[in-house]
Amino acid sequence: MYKIKYILAPLLILAMLSVNAQKTTHTFKLADSVFLLDDKPFQMISGEMHYTRIPREAWRARMKMAKAMGLNTIGTYVFWNIQEPQKGKFDFSGNADVAEFVKIAQEEGLWVILRPSPYVCAEWEFGGYPYWVQNEKGLIVRSKESHYLKEYEAYIKEIGKRLAPLQVNHGGNILMVQIENEYGSYGADKEYLAINQKMFKEAGFDGLLYTCDPAADLAKGYLPGLLPAVNGIDNPAKVKDIIRKHHDGKGPFYIAEWYPAWFDWWGTQHHTVPAAQYTGRLDSVLRAGISINMYMFHGGTTRGFMNGANFKDNTPYEPQISSYDYDAPLDEAGNATAKFFAFRDVIKKHLPAGQALPDVPAKKTAITVPNIKLTSSWPILTNLPAPKNSLKPLTFEDLHQPYGFVLYRTKVQGGKTGTLRLNGLRDFAIVMVNGSRAGTLDRRLNQDSLTVSLPKGQVTLDILVENLGRINFGKYLLQNKKGLTGKVLFAGSELQHWSMYGLPFDNINTLKYSTASNKTNQPVVLKGHFDLNKVGDTYLDMQDWGKGVIWVNGHNLGRYWRVGPQQTVYVPVEWLKKKGNEIVVLELLQPHKTISAIDKPILDKLNN
Repeated sequence: MYKIKYILAPLLILAMLSVNAQKTTHTFKLADSVFLLDDKPFQMISGEMHYTRIPREAWRARMKMAKAMGLNTIGTYVFWNIQEPQKGKFDFSGNADVAEFVKIAQEEGLWVILRPSPYVCAEWEFGGYPYWVQNEKGLIVRSKESHYLKEYEAYIKEIGKRLAPLQVNHGGNILMVQIENEYGSYGADKEYLAINQKMFKEAGFDGLLYTCDPAADLAKGYLPGLLPAVNGIDNPAKVKDIIRKHHDGKGPFYIAEWYPAWFDWWGTQHHTVPAAQYTGRLDSVLRAGISINMYMFHGGTTRGFMNGANFKDNTPYEPQISSYDYDAPLDEAGNATAKFFAFRDVIKKHLPAGQALPDVPAKKTAITVPNIKLTSSWPILTNLPAPKNSLKPLTFEDLHQPYGFVLYRTKVQGGKTGTLRLNGLRDFAIVMVNGSRAGTLDRRLNQDSLTVSLPKGQVTLDILVENLGRINFGKYLLQNKKGLTGKVLFAGSELQHWSMYGLPFDNINTLKYSTASNKTNQPVVLKGHFDLNKVGDTYLDMQDWGKGVIWVNGHNLGRYWRVGPQQTVYVPVEWLKKKGNEIVVLELLQPHKTISAIDKPILDKLNN
């Protein structure tokens, strides 16, 4: 027993010292021109990456890449619709464990800039708002409306319980916390911003708070007394001038979003910008002592149904693709790009004396997987769930369904040809007559009607509607209901008496498959299995397919669509195994019996 005590005592002392070391608090303050970390000048060289867009198993690896490029800080949003998917039901498990993401960053020697406001934009579904806020009567987002503030307060307090203790003044690594997000591009109510500040403080965020806005909107979006960070410009003189103008003639100076490239949406060219166009600008910003956050350092993937969409007056609806590669320094799989090495060379020039960067981790292995057989299927018009019935079509929100698909069914007396018009289609529809596809309608193309010929007798009319992503930016945030949101007319007459079948595809394990051959042209779910000699990142090649969603080993990897520019779906190595991998494909238009994976992405191919 004495020997055991002598052995355990030093171990206990070491453990206590380790805990105390982790609880060491720091100070982070504003000086007239610089940030002060423990009263010493500190320049943030930060890069944005989002815990939700990276497999949890890869968080640490991505952070090591950040350190290797020379970053000392990472920025992340917190996504309300991930943390509270249904009202009052919070989730901080798995990939939603944002506190663990922050803690891993601390273990890897990285500071964090936290952006937990309910609105994030971020090319994310509904700008981060949960779908259910649209069901709250009278609720107006980004306003002083009481119902909104009540839900906002409940959310931010829940976030505060987990993340406020991780601020630098409490022994953590969160340097600053952002209230709201580019509010000046939406409104100009300083009272509303002050309410934000008050709620954040009451939630425990008692360190440095700041706002960020594009330069043109900063006057409307900053709150006097808080640091006004600027987005989208990198001329050092202009950055300093605009921040001084709105901060009592002082700094410090922070570019909260510096864009090394841009995101993509379906049907448009893949965005890329050569590193050479940015290296000189990055060098001048760092030389001027300005802190910076690259948006994005690593984009990753917007998996599941979490992509957002843009929509403005006199412009088309623009749903974003699943790949969030962003032409960033780290590609979608987390590998260093030419931009990574170019930026690393710039950052090296500005390191404190005696400091060196760690070696860049080796490029990850990528594999090919030929000829995966899809051996069973589930045509979606079979084995449907129980319907909800209504005189008029119900929206996704009416059905309390956040994402995915809804099948709308009614009976029509046939024997005639006419125009079928879907008023307020949100967003993509497949029209079927007696189980056979009659056509598709696409909100992106302002399509809401097609000519349909009905056979004689009573006809079953099915309309499968896909939510392609709620608007994430601009004045239409509260015009985001999905499904059939208006009247459905055929030959000028309104169709009524609808049955609605919810198909959220949030649990594919409940689907009932058959090995029978599927020869219909209706949407179908296909399933197969495959083994691997070795695991590695891979990219499912969807160039010959039509439109749909893919799962591998239960993980929803996102959408594909032949229109492009994205033609592959990224499969992370972390979610593969050597034996017994399962693949599930929901194909809406053009199913095949086999599928293959290649060792590189195709993100730049458009089709008519």
